[in-house]
Order: sequence, then structure tokens, then C-alpha cells
Amino acid sequence: MTDFRASTRSFLAEIIRLPEPQMRALAHKHLSKDCLWDASHPINQLVGPDAIVDGFLLPLAQALTRVQRRDEIFIGGANRRSEGGNWAASVTHYLGNFDGPLLGIAPSCHLALLRSGEFYRVDDGLITKARIILDLPDLMRQAGLNPFGTSYGLETLFPGPASHDGVLPSGGADAGAASLDIVEAMLADLHKFDPSSFASTNQTGENGYWHEDMLWYGPGGIGSNYLWDGFVRDHREGFLRAFPDRKGGNHYCRIGDGKYAAISGWPSMTMTFQGDYLGIKANGRPLTLRVMDFYRCEDGKIMENWVLLDYMDLTAQMGVDLIGKSQHQKVA
Repeated sequence: MTDFRASTRSFLAEIIRLPEPQMRALAHKHLSKDCLWDASHPINQLVGPDAIVDGFLLPLAQALTRVQRRDEIFIGGANRRSEGGNWAASVTHYLGNFDGPLLGIAPSCHLALLRSGEFYRVDDGLITKARIILDLPDLMRQAGLNPFGTSYGLETLFPGPASHDGVLPSGGADAGAASLDIVEAMLADLHKFDPSSFASTNQTGENGYWHEDMLWYGPGGIGSNYLWDGFVRDHREGFLRAFPDRKGGNHYCRIGDGKYAAISGWPSMTMTFQGDYLGIKANGRPLTLRVMDFYRCEDGKIMENWVLLDYMDLTAQMGVDLIGKSQHQKVA
């Protein structure tokens, strides 16, 4: 494994804490001049170091006092998809006191941990492309603004891996390829399901892809759950009822690193809104969904899965402005 993982991680940890002039200078040093920085709605696409500083880094630093990154997973590897390239991927939290508004979300003036899933393409030492999903609905929940009025699972801080080895893991490319093989096989069989039981081939049991003690950590509105039955109850069943025609797997990036694998599509899924979801009435609209999944494997099984979904973008397509709606709410 080359050291681009460590250098990328060090840059990201440093830049978010710098005053604006130094932040801008470091951005120009480590980002390509035409870097494409795609972030979750309502940020969307930024191009070039100055736009990235003004549209992403500064707003975070100004909203979260003395902001810092707390990486739970930080991996890297060669992209198995046709886009190619070396990519770093992370599950992190931006930690700080939420003292200033962020993208129209009113601050709580208390500690907040904004979870984020991030993919970075690194070419010749420069970040040339980034895809980032900020879990803004969960930040709203932390600030006492419940964007959905419901949650299917446990709303909690994303824990790090149970093995405590998710940051720059050892094991290398061969082990990473084996981890990614497991994930890709699981995804291939997951697409087809029994509409009465929501079961898919080879997911569970002695020869299944998932460990019997699997943990699935989902974004705000879905929450986290334990065991396959919990995953079906708290996420899969409701999602498939709402979007029974969903087609996924349109990934620009799939990487493996040691016991870990990560995949992302921008968007990954296409579907139509056929059943009520997260308190929003179905309206038949065509939808797309930006997706990031991070996996830890052990002994040929998937043990843990961290999932970031751009629900700000999804709900906007449904016709619901979560931030605008929150501006008329009383803090719980």
C-alpha cells in the first residue's frame, strides 16, 4: 500500500482547522486546479480550490467552533471500477460546538458530531475528485429539529469498527481484494428479493455473506440496527415497499483495503416513489439516490456496514425541503 492514504488523511485533518488564508493556501497545494468536489445537497458540485474553500470548508469551520475530524475508518486502494484511479475513503465525524448556522440549519450552541462519508481520488499526490455525503438530517436531529418526525432504527453516533483497526488498516491489497470480493458477491445476490419476505439469496445462514451478529449503521431517519432481522425490519422492508423497482450498483468506485471495503455511486440507485417513506407521501416521482457503503469483513463474512445516503437530495426530489421546513419548527 502506498502512503497516499496517510498523506491524504493528514491534509484533511489539518486544513479544516486553519484560519482562512492558510486554509486557502493549503487547498491550492493539495487540490488540483480543476478539482471536482461533489457534496451532498444543498452543496452539490464545487470546482477548484477556492470554490471548495468557500462552499465547503469555511462553512463547516465557521459553524462548528474549533472543528476537528474524528476518523473512524480511513482506507485506500486501487479502484476496481472502470473509472480507475487510486482512491481514499473515510467515515468521519466533524466535531465542534454547533455555534453558527450551517447551510440554513439553525445552530444548537452545543457539541455536535456531523457524520460524513468521503471518497477522494488522488493523482500524482493531488486530490482531483471528491464525493462527500454529510448526514445533515442527523445534525438537525442533534440540534432538536426532527426532520422526519420518525426513525426506523436507533439514532446514535456511528461507532468505529469493533476491531478498532479501521484507520489506515494493515493487510494490504490482497486482503482488500478478498474483502471486496465478498461485498461484490453479496451485492449481486441482494438485488433480487422475495416480495413477501424481503429475503435475498445467500445473505444469511452458514453459507451466507453476513455474519450472524452483523451490525448495520444507517443515516438519520433510518438509524442503526443489529442482526439480519433488525436490518430487514428497520430498513430493508420499508425501503423496498417505498421503492420496489429500485435498481442499484451504478458505482464509480469500489476499493478494498485489508479487512475493509468501500463502494459508492453518484447516483447509485434509480427508482420511483411508490410507497410512503419517512413520513413523506408517495407521489410516483422518478428518483435517484447517492450512496456510500463501508464494510468490515472477518473470516469470509461481513461483520459491520456503515451506510451514508444523501437523503437531503432524495427528499428534495420528492418535493420536500427539509432545511426550509426546519426553519419553521420549534426546537424540541
